[in-house]
Amino acid sequence: MADGKRRDARHRVLRQGESIRKDGRYQFKYHVGGKPRFVYSWRLEPSDKLPAGKKPCLSLRELEKQLGYDLESRIDPSGGNMTVTELVARYISTKTGVRPSTAQGYKFVRRILEQTDFGSRRIADIRTSDAKIYLIKLQESGMRYSTVKTVRGVLRPAFQMAVDDDTIRKNPFNFQMATVVVNDSVTREAITREQMSHFLKFIHDDNCYCKYYEVVYILFHTGMRISEFCGLTISDIDFEHHLINIDHQLQRSADMTLVIQETKTHAGTRKLPMTADVEQCFRAIIEDRPTPRIERMVDGRSGFLFLDKDCLPEVAMHWEHRFNHMVKRYNDIYRVQMPNITPHVCRHTYCSNQAKAGMNPKTLQYLMGHSDIGVTLNTYTHLGLEDAAEELRRMEEAEAARREQEKLAGKTKDSQKLFKAI
Repeated sequence: MADGKRRDARHRVLRQGESIRKDGRYQFKYHVGGKPRFVYSWRLEPSDKLPAGKKPCLSLRELEKQLGYDLESRIDPSGGNMTVTELVARYISTKTGVRPSTAQGYKFVRRILEQTDFGSRRIADIRTSDAKIYLIKLQESGMRYSTVKTVRGVLRPAFQMAVDDDTIRKNPFNFQMATVVVNDSVTREAITREQMSHFLKFIHDDNCYCKYYEVVYILFHTGMRISEFCGLTISDIDFEHHLINIDHQLQRSADMTLVIQETKTHAGTRKLPMTADVEQCFRAIIEDRPTPRIERMVDGRSGFLFLDKDCLPEVAMHWEHRFNHMVKRYNDIYRVQMPNITPHVCRHTYCSNQAKAGMNPKTLQYLMGHSDIGVTLNTYTHLGLEDAAEELRRMEEAEAARREQEKLAGKTKDSQKLFKAI
């Protein structure tokens, strides 16, 4: 060209960094961190027609404008090429020292992403609507609400990490899950005192399951997590001071390895006072405990209360299966059916019973090992209309008693005045 400027076939001047490839595509070259980067388009301006047979795309000038915003915002335009699976893997690599169960959850989410097309998409292409549709499809495929929540619980912080790293501008998973996915999870309700009494009597009198009566009674009357109960050793039961020492829990990892972990929360480390009945149950368990030829040790602890056929400590799964069998046997015998009872339902029931009995909420929070009292009040105290009516009746009786006392006190005062006058 006479003026020395580079032009395209339509004689339009190409800006600095712009050029035309041999295949006819427009190209723009820029640098990030001293390294060259490129973007391409079949159109130079938005008004240009797209060549026949080519996929729709932004024009080169639109891409340049977008890049200019990204670079000005210090967002790495090339970082968006990372796939969702790669982003999650990078996020997981920053989570060191997590519990084995948490690490297993991370692996589970990665497997799900690797099996879906969503995991291979570029993170820069993911919009909020894409994130919502993905979670909806997971649930429609038969995945439970709690599992979808787990997947979102990893994707949300992973994308937030990308935002913090200036790789993308916005977190597409930053929305309320309840507005997108239907919560179809079944709430574990506490059973009534009457149901608890019937179930305990059934276990006590049953020839097959009577050997587990003490455990069921303890779970109903202490509110312990089943992992905390499984982790108890003989030395954790302080008969002298009538206390149960809870400072750890027993878990079994995915590879079937037994591990001792800290309690679920910091508040989970606590000492539970034992009632006489609970203490008697523990004495019976220890008395009936067989002495193994070799006392197995798990992470420095031994003397677990219940051992399996291999002399290994029993875990939560053993008791969950036993509760299922016990409830099934009960319902096979009685016409009035018993609702599903699990070790965790025992925990709910204990909390509800103590709340109905008028226990101080902070005391109940301590006994339950909750770090947040909101969990104690909202999740575990299953109070209904009958409980509200009973509370109102109790308040009315207390008010009536107060008025009666005032009336009697007034009469006594008048009698004293009359006596003085005489």
